[in-house]
Amino acid sequence: MNLAELNKVAEAMVAPGRGILAADESSGTIKKRFDAIGVECTSDSRRDYREMLFRSTDAMSKYISGVIFYDETIRQDGKDGTPLVKLIEKTGALPGIKVDAGIKPLPFCPNEVITEGLDGLRERLAEYRGLGAKFAKWRAVIDIGAGIPTYTCILTNAHALARYAALCQESGIVPIVEPEVLMDGDHDIDRCSMITEWTLKTVFEQLYYQRVQLEGIVLKPNMVISGKKSSKGAGVEEVAEKTIKVLKACVPAAVPGIAFLSGGQSDEDATAHLDAMNKIGDLPWKLTFSYGRALQAAPQKAWAGKSENVAAAQRAFSHRAAMNSLAARGQWKQDLEKKAA
Repeated sequence: MNLAELNKVAEAMVAPGRGILAADESSGTIKKRFDAIGVECTSDSRRDYREMLFRSTDAMSKYISGVIFYDETIRQDGKDGTPLVKLIEKTGALPGIKVDAGIKPLPFCPNEVITEGLDGLRERLAEYRGLGAKFAKWRAVIDIGAGIPTYTCILTNAHALARYAALCQESGIVPIVEPEVLMDGDHDIDRCSMITEWTLKTVFEQLYYQRVQLEGIVLKPNMVISGKKSSKGAGVEEVAEKTIKVLKACVPAAVPGIAFLSGGQSDEDATAHLDAMNKIGDLPWKLTFSYGRALQAAPQKAWAGKSENVAAAQRAFSHRAAMNSLAARGQWKQDLEKKAA
């Protein structure tokens, strides 16, 4: 393992004002998104849609540091025969790959899941590195509900994340470590704060035991936020303050950066929260974004599968990327959204 090289890639992934585009939706997930805009989900339509994003030169060259590919996409060529990996490399962004095999029920833990995919991972990482991947992603899912999460669920997922991260570093690939505490329940922000702290402390303990070098990872956590069904939603400042408090308690300064997931927040909420955290300032790590839906919902809607809408969809993507770039520097203002609209 060359730690200096891993650190260089990790630092590039969280470069000031740049964030990561999560374009690693499974075929099932992207089908749901396409159904919503009335587009048939085929290998070609998925390629055309993603190629449109990757060819948004303005967004990709100024605001995006890396793209998380799905297994299908990292192997695809654009319409003109250029591999999609090469397309994004031309913009200066780094190619990455989702390597987990999805979630399965966790035995003897009702309503909890474990992420699978460690079997054969060393060999898959070697192949992905050959295809151009510089970093990888593995998502663990922690749900909040009656009697959950259990320590069994948190520990098992943290252990798998740490095993994955060690295998990545051994292969010369930077691991994105993604423990996601879901915002689907009716819990308040304080419960989210407690579970997020418990999860992160367990994850870093397991990373230590697996000898993972923190200088060569990027953390992708949830924000500390009220559940979607909570009767008392927390405001922007409270989300920012409580998230930073938990991160400072759990994340060593050796970690180069934290790239948040949007986790079902609206586009603008995800931007406002990131901005408020960066405005707090004086942080030991860089804070940026690794958004999927919060970067893609607007361009998907504008595109609607029609080639005549490509330019409008690219403008929508550039706008969201620009807003999040400002938020990653603590320079976003809500009236910039209105001006664009």
